[in-house]
Amino acid sequence: MSEVTPRKNKRALSPNEVATYKPEVLAFTGEWRGAIGLPELKGAWIVFGDSGHGKTSFALKLGKYFAQLGKRTAYDSIEEGLSLSMRDAFLRTGMSDVSGKFLLLDKEPISELKERLKKRRSPEVIIIDSVQYTNLKTKEYKELIDDFPNKLFIFISHEKNGEPKGALAQAIYYDAFVCIRVQGFIANVTKTRYGGAGEITISEQKAREYWAMAKKKEKE
Repeated sequence: MSEVTPRKNKRALSPNEVATYKPEVLAFTGEWRGAIGLPELKGAWIVFGDSGHGKTSFALKLGKYFAQLGKRTAYDSIEEGLSLSMRDAFLRTGMSDVSGKFLLLDKEPISELKERLKKRRSPEVIIIDSVQYTNLKTKEYKELIDDFPNKLFIFISHEKNGEPKGALAQAIYYDAFVCIRVQGFIANVTKTRYGGAGEITISEQKAREYWAMAKKKEKE
């Protein structure tokens, strides 16, 4: 049996080292800054919601914004992969505008994704869709984040009773620097450590239709 190499402990930091810490802060502006703030390029975010409410469209819109800021971004579509609906979502979002900075990974397993991320000029922002199809355990998720401390992982999750569905998604939810719930084509930032507070409309037309219908049902 092969010997398991123990993980190294992180070194302790003095107060002066903490005070001089200079993270890479992303220059969010406009609605993104208002909703999220000025985030670091590290750690985990989670985007969650029911099917058919605009999660994929929002994730692509968010990924496109990172790419427009010059960050190499990859969307690992583990659940759906390359498909007609994914193609249509790319076309709606105008992803061809960032073709030099954005990649779609077609159902790439996490083991292969990790090898990709070890290479030079690998993606800096990784969107993983969805949590429920990663086959990761909570410990493995934490190792993934720790192994790539200068990359940002954004996990997409199904929801149950208004919260991310499943033990892993719940662990990410409590660990994440930013939590975003998508409902009725509106992305509501429910938690951010970066000073923002607000929401982003994914599709004005679809949002109007959804909430008008929801209001009508309440009156019935």
